[in-house]
Amino acid sequence: MVLVEEKQIEPQQPRGRLLRKTRSICPECNRVIDAEIFERDGVVYIGKTCPKHGYFEDVYFGSYEMYERFSKYARDGRGIENPRTVVPNITCPASCGLCSNHLSHTALANIVLTNRCDLNCWYCFFYAEKAGYIYEPTIDQIRRMVRNLLNEKPIHGVAVQLTGGEPTLREDLIDIIKAIKEEGITHIQLNTDGVNLSRKPELCKQVREAGVNTLYVSFDGVTPETNPKNYWEIPGLLNNCRQAGLGIVLVPTVIKGVNDHEVGDMLRFAFYNMDIVRGINYQPVSLTGRVPRHERERFRITIPEVIQRIEEQTNGEVKQEDWFPVPAAMPLSRFIEAWTGEPKYELTTHFACGAATYIFNDNGRMVPITRFVDVDGLLKFFEDKAEKIERGENKYLVGLSVMLNLHRFIDRSKMPSGLNLTRLLINIILKHDYSALGQLQMKSLFVGMMHFMDKYNHDEERVRRCDIHYLTPDDRIIPFCTFNVIPEWYRDRIQKKYGISIEEWEKRTGKKLKNDYYVRPSSYYHYPKDENLFKRMGINYTPRSLQSAQSS
Repeated sequence: MVLVEEKQIEPQQPRGRLLRKTRSICPECNRVIDAEIFERDGVVYIGKTCPKHGYFEDVYFGSYEMYERFSKYARDGRGIENPRTVVPNITCPASCGLCSNHLSHTALANIVLTNRCDLNCWYCFFYAEKAGYIYEPTIDQIRRMVRNLLNEKPIHGVAVQLTGGEPTLREDLIDIIKAIKEEGITHIQLNTDGVNLSRKPELCKQVREAGVNTLYVSFDGVTPETNPKNYWEIPGLLNNCRQAGLGIVLVPTVIKGVNDHEVGDMLRFAFYNMDIVRGINYQPVSLTGRVPRHERERFRITIPEVIQRIEEQTNGEVKQEDWFPVPAAMPLSRFIEAWTGEPKYELTTHFACGAATYIFNDNGRMVPITRFVDVDGLLKFFEDKAEKIERGENKYLVGLSVMLNLHRFIDRSKMPSGLNLTRLLINIILKHDYSALGQLQMKSLFVGMMHFMDKYNHDEERVRRCDIHYLTPDDRIIPFCTFNVIPEWYRDRIQKKYGISIEEWEKRTGKKLKNDYYVRPSSYYHYPKDENLFKRMGINYTPRSLQSAQSS
C-alpha cells in the first residue's frame, strides 16, 4: 500500500521505559538515524526522529512479557568468514552483500526466478507490470548464485527457496530445479500461489521429481472473503500434491482487521490435513511504502498478537507458552557441532524476528510439544553436554549420556500414541541432516511465525542477525529485510539492472504479459452457500463460520 505520510512533530524522547538503543531508517528519506526500543503499558515500541521529517513511532512487539521471555534465548552467530562486502565503518543497512558486520550465515536463500505473476494482488507493488520491466535470471546466472551460496564460510548454505512473482510461469522451471540440485543444494522450496499447480497435476509431479522438497503456498484464510487469492484452488492443489507426494507449508499473511479472526481456523485446516501439510508459517504484515500512522494502527499486528489470537481461537489448545523464538534451537545445534567437530547450521536470527512450535496429532486432538516435553530443561541439557565436550571431556561418553538420558525430559504418559520422540531426537543427533529432521516433520505439524520488517519498525540489530537472504546476479547475498524494505537500494535497483523492458520481453517471446493473468472459471463460484468447498472437493475441513451457520 502506498499512502502519503504526514509529517509528525512529536517528542524526540520515547514516552516509556528504555529497553535498548539501535539504529533505523527514516521512512521518508531512508536516512540512517538513531532509534530506541522502549516499553509502555506492556507493549514494546520503536521510536526515532529524522532531522527533516520528524518523529516516528510504531509497535515493535505487541507484548513486553513475551519480548522478555524470548530475549533470554538470544544468540550471536559466528558471522561470515568470507563476506562479499568489506567496508570500514559500515553504516547498516548500506553495503549489504553480506557485509563483515553480519552475525548469521544464510539458513535459507531466496532466488527470484521472475517478477511476472498470474495474480495482481492489491497489496503487491513489485510485480512486472507495475515495475515496468521483466526480471528473469538465466540458468547460468542462477548456477552462479548457488555456487556463491555454497562458497559461504564457515557454514555454506544448502537450502534454497525459488520465489517471484510466480515461479511456475517460467517455462524452464524444471530445468532450473535440476540445475540447482546438480550444484549441490539439498533442500528446495517452491514459493507459489498454487494456481498453476492446482490446475496441472502433472506439474506437481514434475517439480517433485526434479527435486522440490516443499511447496511454500500463500494461504490467507479459509473463506472466500479472507482468501480471494486462491481459496477455490487450494482443494485441487492439496489433491494434486497428495498424488505427487509433495509436501506443503501454508503461508498466511496476517493483517489486523482483515483476516486475523481466522488464524485459529487456518491452524485447524493445516492440522486436519497433516498427511500432506507439513507446516503453517504465519507472516504478520509488513506495511510497505509510505503509510500514515492511523493506517499503520489499523493494520499493524505483531507476533504476540497473532499468538494470542491463536490461543483464543483454539480455546487454549495452543497457548502462548507453547511458542519459542527461533534461536531457541541453538543448544541442539551447539551440541551436534561439538559432537561432530564440524560447523553446523546456526539459527541465530533475532529473537523478535520469529517464533515456532511443533504440534502432534493425538486421535484428532492438537497436542503442542510442550504438553509432554520439558523443552527448557531439554535445551539446558544439550547446552551442558555441549560445554562438556568443548572442555575436552570424552565426546563418546558424553554422547552416550545424552542417549541414555533424553527420556527424562519426555513424559511418555502424555505423549501422543504412536509417537517415539526419543528415537526421533536420537536420529537427528546421529544423522544431523534434512532427512532426519524430515522424519520429525512427518510426525508433526510445524507452526511458525516470521515478521519481516518495514521502514517503520526497521531495526539494525535484526538486520545484522538475519538468516533469510536473497541471492542476486551481482554475486551479493542480501538480508531479506534490506532487499525488500529498501527496494530503491536493493531489489528494484538490482532487478531493473538485470531486467529488460516489457516491450523487449514480449518481442523476444512472442507473448503478451497480460496473458499471464489467471482468469478463474465462473463455475468455481457456483456452489450452495451452506456447502463447504473444502468438503465438496474431498478436503478435510469445515470452518467454524460454516459450522455455526449449519447448526443454526
